[in-house]
Amino acid sequence: MKLESVLKRYKAYFIEKIEKYGADPKGVDYNGCEAQEIRFEQLVKVINPSAAFSIIDYGCGYGALFDFLQKKNWQFTYHGFDMIEKMVIAGKDAHKDFDSARFFHAESDLEVADYLVAGSIFNNKFEADNVEWQNLVSATLQRMNNLCSKGFAFNMLTKYSDEDRMSQRPDLFYGDPLFFFDFCKRNFSRNVALLHDYGQYDFTILVRKNIV
Repeated sequence: MKLESVLKRYKAYFIEKIEKYGADPKGVDYNGCEAQEIRFEQLVKVINPSAAFSIIDYGCGYGALFDFLQKKNWQFTYHGFDMIEKMVIAGKDAHKDFDSARFFHAESDLEVADYLVAGSIFNNKFEADNVEWQNLVSATLQRMNNLCSKGFAFNMLTKYSDEDRMSQRPDLFYGDPLFFFDFCKRNFSRNVALLHDYGQYDFTILVRKNIV
């Protein structure tokens, strides 16, 4: 299966979601606000909020992470990126009153930030086989690493999903957390954390740079 056709279907799937539900967790394929915030809470553990910071929300959707960070009263500038233009439009519209929130449709327009987070962008592989999707994820992680100076975090569905409660769908990618932990340790930093203890069928990896 050519990845070009898979990515085309990926975009069409999420365009349909945002058109149907708008700026809502279901508009980015979460079950609801609680599910979304559980994941956000894990991802932002990569951040040291003791000083103002900049962050790229890679695959930002309508910018819900901005609102989540605002509620923490942290000092930050937010750069939301999404390859789906309708998501970017929704994000701009929802946050037009905030000077600290900017949204981008072209990855080439992004400047290096302190941190980068990517929430649930690797789950839908559609007809792609696991090997080619894993390779695509690995290449994307390389780009993500290059876009941040202090660290990044990402999550994905886990291959350890409890099959007696949740059958593994063929259109979804269930990553091997040990593979991605090793990949990040070998390629990005010796300071890598694997979080797999927050009661969901996914895992989060934190990559911290320049820790003495």
